[in-house]
Amino acid sequence: MPSRQAPDGGAARRRTQVIILGGDLVALGVAYALSLADPPTYEITTGVLMVLSFLLGRLYQFRMSLHVLDDLPRLIAGTIVAGAASAAVLALLEQGALNALDQLFLAVLVATVLVARTVTYWLIRLIRRRGHLCERTLILGAGQVARDLGRYIEADGSYGCTLVGYVDSDPALPPEELPAPNLGPTELIAAIVHEERVDQLIIAFTAAPEAELVPIIQTCDRADVTIFIVPRLFEMTAQYGDSDEIDGIPLQHLRRAPFRSPTWWLKRAVDVAASGLALILLSPLLAIIALVNRVVDGPGIIFTQNRVGIDGVEFEVLKFRSLRPATEEESATNWNVKHDDRLSWFGKFLRRSSLDELPQLWNIFRGDMSLVGPRPERPHFVEEFRDRYSRYDARHRVPCGLTGWAQIHGLRGDTSISERVRYDNYYIQNWSLWLDTKILLRTLTAFMKGSG
Repeated sequence: MPSRQAPDGGAARRRTQVIILGGDLVALGVAYALSLADPPTYEITTGVLMVLSFLLGRLYQFRMSLHVLDDLPRLIAGTIVAGAASAAVLALLEQGALNALDQLFLAVLVATVLVARTVTYWLIRLIRRRGHLCERTLILGAGQVARDLGRYIEADGSYGCTLVGYVDSDPALPPEELPAPNLGPTELIAAIVHEERVDQLIIAFTAAPEAELVPIIQTCDRADVTIFIVPRLFEMTAQYGDSDEIDGIPLQHLRRAPFRSPTWWLKRAVDVAASGLALILLSPLLAIIALVNRVVDGPGIIFTQNRVGIDGVEFEVLKFRSLRPATEEESATNWNVKHDDRLSWFGKFLRRSSLDELPQLWNIFRGDMSLVGPRPERPHFVEEFRDRYSRYDARHRVPCGLTGWAQIHGLRGDTSISERVRYDNYYIQNWSLWLDTKILLRTLTAFMKGSG
């Protein structure tokens, strides 16, 4: 059996995706060559929409089990939907119906896509069996199911896995029964993933309670690793579009941290565009606030304070000063100044209206923060809260934000920290561009009502 050594950094995953995409593009070219429609407006539009449809349908996702019959319904549906959507768009723009050559193109495209996928899947399985396009795979758990998974992976190279080893603090089987070594205890999984350059993590059954596994698995979120879970009662679990399987054992693909999403880069693009535009449009308001602040409360209109952002990295957050702290220690350790007698009328107005946070638009523009995310906290309280509240550090997996899921549910100021943690981690796990949009709209509504 050839030695399967995966390229670093998920290169096998990307190359596999490129091969599949290349096959789809060849199918498009062949379909057009057989129809020769002129002009090729419908054909180009259909091709773009088809690739987008396949992308949204996860038909370019790296999978261990690659068989065209598994994807047949989604491939046909995606191609036909793309053709219908393209026809609808062109009908709206040109007020014209499809001609015979366009119809021929769509019919041929369905066939050529299926042929191309059959060939590319066969080619990928062949390359994998020869020791290439393989991902370094780690199994969490060392019981019978984990052992069987390892044996299947070792026996069939077409799954595209190089078995690195197992991780389990309390293995159910002795080392000699496992096809690869146990590399360490469960709590060290993040370090093992990094040291062994792991591309895939399969979570099989372990003696560790699920409540303990969640924070341990979350430590892998910043690593470029795909995570699969063997479901409980897997013998009764049906396979669906986003799942995989190894020799009949189903694997559920775990939804990863938001920065693994293909649309994550759009979040940063929106941050830069929105914060830059807001700084320009709000510059007269910022100047007025600065002037009044200077007249009412004296010099030093901008207040800076260290906060903890993504990956626990500290940065200086900017705010309009509403209160001048007596000492730096007071600034770092005083939880809330809402009822402080030293607040002027203008300071109270700034805090009640949240206008004191407008300078953070610059923090967003330069990349310290995002428009939406968990609110950043001071280092003193981060140290205190991480010891007192479970999964508090998991908030630091994404950039902190000007507003967030916890804030729009009233969790700001003197409110429950444990509830904030729960809401923040819900936001991270369920992130989408639409969720960010909802949060921004609800924040704007609260601001217009004057509720902060």
